Amino acid sequence: MNKSDLIDAMAADAGITKAAAKSALESLTDNVTKALKKGEKVALVGWGTWSVSKRAARTGRNPQTGATIQIKAKNVVKFKAGAGFSSAVN
Repeated sequence: MNKSDLIDAMAADAGITKAAAKSALESLTDNVTKALKKGEKVALVGWGTWSVSKRAARTGRNPQTGATIQIKAKNVVKFKAGAGFSSAVN
């Protein structure tokens, strides 16, 4: 399922226009992104939790040349599925 398919499904399920569903989906993604940029967690009970974790700088290897390279530190987004979501999938 891609973004367009999801918008179509949301519009059909909620009985709203595709434009309204697109706006709602974009609002969700924008607000989750803003919260994560601030370092906050976003938790939807029963579905899951997004959080930001810091990955330390480390030494890696170029697989083609074997040369040692430095990989910069960065923030990574993590998602932990909630119990309800996990049980629905399994």
